[in-house]
Amino acid sequence: MAKLREITIFPQLKKHLVQGHPWIYRDKLPKSLRFETGEWLRVKCGNWTGFGLWDNKSPIAVRIFSQRHLPDRRWLQQQVQTAWDLREPLRQSNCTAYRWLFGEGDRLPGITVDLYGEYAVVQTYMEAANVLLDWLVRSLREVAPLQGILWRTKHLENLEDRDTDSKTQVLWGKEPKGDIAVTEHGLVFQVNLQTGQKTGLFLDHRENRKFIGEISRDKTVLNCFSYTGAFSLYALRGGASQVTNVDVGKQLAEVANTNVRLNHFDPGKHTFVTADCFDVLNRYAQAKQTFDLVILDPPSFAKSKKNRFAAIRAYTKLNALALQCVAPNGLLVSASCTSQVSPEAFREMLASAAAAANYYLQIIHEAGQPCDHPVPAAFPEGRYLKFVVAKVSPII
Repeated sequence: MAKLREITIFPQLKKHLVQGHPWIYRDKLPKSLRFETGEWLRVKCGNWTGFGLWDNKSPIAVRIFSQRHLPDRRWLQQQVQTAWDLREPLRQSNCTAYRWLFGEGDRLPGITVDLYGEYAVVQTYMEAANVLLDWLVRSLREVAPLQGILWRTKHLENLEDRDTDSKTQVLWGKEPKGDIAVTEHGLVFQVNLQTGQKTGLFLDHRENRKFIGEISRDKTVLNCFSYTGAFSLYALRGGASQVTNVDVGKQLAEVANTNVRLNHFDPGKHTFVTADCFDVLNRYAQAKQTFDLVILDPPSFAKSKKNRFAAIRAYTKLNALALQCVAPNGLLVSASCTSQVSPEAFREMLASAAAAANYYLQIIHEAGQPCDHPVPAAFPEGRYLKFVVAKVSPII
C-alpha cells in the first residue's frame, strides 16, 4: 500500500471538524493540492486528525470517514452492522423497505443503501465512493441475507435530489424481474428498483404517510406530486371519502391503481390525474373547487445554494395556489426535500404564502425524516426533509 499522504487544513475549520462535520469544501483548500480521486488522506487541523477520501470533481474535496482509524474493510463492516442494528425496530414492525445506510448520518459519507425485501440498492454521490464498493458489497452480504445488490450512480451534492436520472447495474447476485412488493405499516407497495424515482419509493416519508392516515377520516384529499400514490393509500386506509392524485409522470396512474388494488381499497374512491400540478391547482382554484386536505410533496426546487432563493419563490407560489384549493378550516400538508431550504426558512415561506393568499395558518404538526435517516448533531445539512401540517382559516 502506498504511503498515506497528508494535508493541513486552515485552523478556522477546526471547530466544525472537531464536532464531527464530515465535509471539507474545495474552496477552503489551497488550489495547488492535487490527488487522485478515491485516494485516502490524513487530514490535520491544529492538533485534530482525521481520515478522508479525496474527490477531484465534487465541490466537496474531502469527506471525512473517521477521526481515529484509517478505514479498512473490517472498519466499514462495523459501520454497516451498526446501521443494521439501528433499524431493528423497523424490522420488528414488519417494514420490509427502509434506508439501511444514510451516508453521512451513518458515518459513510457519499453512500446510501436502501433495502427492499432481499434486494439492496446502493447509491453513490461522489466518484471517490467507487473505491469502497467491493468492501461495501461484501459487508452487506455478511450482515443480511440478500438476493441481489444494485448500484445507482448519482454524483450530486444534494442528499435527496429526487429528479436526477441515474443508471442501475448489478454489483452482486441478481436483479428482480420487474416489480416487487414491499410492506410498510401493513400496506403493500409495488416498486421498480431499476426505473423508479429515488431507489423505488420515497422511504423518508414513511412516518409522515402514517400521520396522514390518522387525519384523513371522511375527508376529500388532493395529493399533488403523488408519484405512485403512497400518501393516498394511507389516506384511504384512514377512511378518506375520496382521494385525487395528481402527477405529470407517465404510467404512474397505472402503478397507483395497482397499489390501490393490492391493498383492497375501493377503486371508486381513487382518481389519478396525469397533468402538471401547477396547472391543475390553478384550474381548481379558478373553479373554486376545494378539498378538505391538500398534500404538496414536490421535487427538489434547488440543487445548489445559488438556487435557494428561486426555490423559495417556487414554494411560495405553489403553496399560495394550493391554499385556494383548501376547504374552509381544512388542512394543508406541505413538504420539501430541498436541503438548501432550512426548516426555519420553510416555515417563513409558508407564512408568506398564507399572506399572499389571504389565509391564516396554524401549524398543528411538524416533522422531518424518520429513524433510518439519522442526522449527526454536527451536520445540519443532513436535516433536509420538512413536513408541515397546518389548519387553514380565514383572516379575521
